[in-house]
Amino acid sequence: MQGGGLKSNAMPRMKLDALFRVTSPSEAPALAAQYEDYGIAGLWAAEKDHDPYLLLALAATRTTSASLGTAIALAFNRSPMSIAYSAWDLQTMSNGRFVLGLGTQVRAHIERRFSAQWDRPVERMSEVIRSLRAIWHSWKTQAPLNFEGEFYRFNLMTPEFVPPPMSHPAPPIYVGGVNPRVTRMAGELCDGFHVHPFHSKAFLQQAVIPNLKAGAAAADRSLDDFVMCSSAFCIMGDSREEIATIRESVRRQLSFYASTKAYRAVLEAHGWEEISDRLAVMARERQWADMASHITDEMIDAFAVTGGVDEIGGLLKEKYAGLLDRVAINHGPEAGSAHHDERLRAIAKAISS
Repeated sequence: MQGGGLKSNAMPRMKLDALFRVTSPSEAPALAAQYEDYGIAGLWAAEKDHDPYLLLALAATRTTSASLGTAIALAFNRSPMSIAYSAWDLQTMSNGRFVLGLGTQVRAHIERRFSAQWDRPVERMSEVIRSLRAIWHSWKTQAPLNFEGEFYRFNLMTPEFVPPPMSHPAPPIYVGGVNPRVTRMAGELCDGFHVHPFHSKAFLQQAVIPNLKAGAAAADRSLDDFVMCSSAFCIMGDSREEIATIRESVRRQLSFYASTKAYRAVLEAHGWEEISDRLAVMARERQWADMASHITDEMIDAFAVTGGVDEIGGLLKEKYAGLLDRVAINHGPEAGSAHHDERLRAIAKAISS
């Protein structure tokens, strides 16, 4: 990548992905086929109100070319052995198109929503990744499984529990995060990184990429094949009125992100720490309706791209050239909305050209 990016060689064409959101899992096969028809290169399922592995398994039944990944699946609410089986099956079902994206979540959700352990999340995540690769290596080579870590221990794998052989490589592993330690760990161990959607070009250049490079240097590894991906706030429309409406919606969403302590570093890249601290106080006091007024137009322009539908593809390429390999639209034409397919086709074509 150029422009302060990761790769020294010429950057490949950026790919347009989609955030894979459904109301019911029964919608997944048809929606996945539609996205692939629109020219979408990859689908990312998040662990929110559905199991992302289930959604992607259904998507695999109706797609042939789009990559299928989790962005992200939680790492600490499942045993790495359970994750290993799900990822292996999805890699098999998709003919090698699956990407395992993992994240830590925050302590409250892991401990109180899932009744699982969250302590020392970076060290634990590192061990999840290393244990997954040990399990897959055992399955691939029939070598004895013997992983001994601080958090996990795997030393039993009898033949009847080994899944059928797979001709594809083991799935690539990405992680998502914001803080420097997770980012450095990604550079050290992972195949890719999910940049949080609350980001700016300055944050990528000043924090994310330097920390990825530091992690890679510590592990004495190259990042030439490392994949950077994220979703971008896109304020688009066919009229000024539509663009203005979406802009105010993005302003409100940005105010909630900016009020979160874990994302303060993003604002620090611009010298906006005071706004972050002010919004954090307002969130604690539940002043939700007033928070958006503190997000200035300058901030929106740093965190989002704005333009007509025919301009968005070019704007995304201009903003992320040399920084991201894959981008999804965070705010824009939603499934089922008017002109959904025409808009996505146009954006996908503009980005891939």
